[in-house]
Amino acid sequence: MRVDSGEASETEGRKPISPPSGAGRGRPRDDARERAILDAALELLVEVGYERMSMVAVAARARASKATIYRRWSCKDEMVVEALRRHGPGDRVPADTGCLRDDLAAEVHLMIDTITGPDGALLIGVLRAASESPRLAAVVQANILQNKAKIGRCMFARASQRGEISVSADFDVIMEIVMAMIFCRLLVTGEPLDDAFVDHMVDDVLMPLLAGRPGTTLRPETPPSGVNSNA
Repeated sequence: MRVDSGEASETEGRKPISPPSGAGRGRPRDDARERAILDAALELLVEVGYERMSMVAVAARARASKATIYRRWSCKDEMVVEALRRHGPGDRVPADTGCLRDDLAAEVHLMIDTITGPDGALLIGVLRAASESPRLAAVVQANILQNKAKIGRCMFARASQRGEISVSADFDVIMEIVMAMIFCRLLVTGEPLDDAFVDHMVDDVLMPLLAGRPGTTLRPETPPSGVNSNA
């Protein structure tokens, strides 16, 4: 099937745009129709990549008119952001179990459930497409990963108030480790993403890392005394 890519440059130079909070322009929205259009957008994104995906191609895939598409979204950045948000957990407050260890375990379990759930293949496809498109990567970073970072800051702030970790602990590093360990098993080794894996990650990797450097960040600017940084 030939995909129309005539609008691939329609957002060149623009910053990622958050979808409008109101009902949009024109007639009231049909939720089922809108969902079908957004699903078509994500299908095309995974199939042809962000650069070749176009509003015209989405309209054709969803059997919708271009006028219908443009009444709802002014550009494909808006469309992709809204589609990803609909398939994500959305804004939420992280679990508050009373201890960082269990908060982290709950967050890791949620991430695994999302990645291995019905939308898991789609999410992986989007991340692969983002690795090949700086523009899509910027959209994902600005509108998806920042939400995850906000959750992490909330979790770490509570832990800091309880005296469990330093106020300067870096959640971004923790997230990099979590994602690397999950995707290594998912895409490379095929080992199970089970409770034992979560316990191992939290108890043997994350908590020792957080507890091992009190009063410092997880990105030390200078190596420990006696260590040759050029080694």
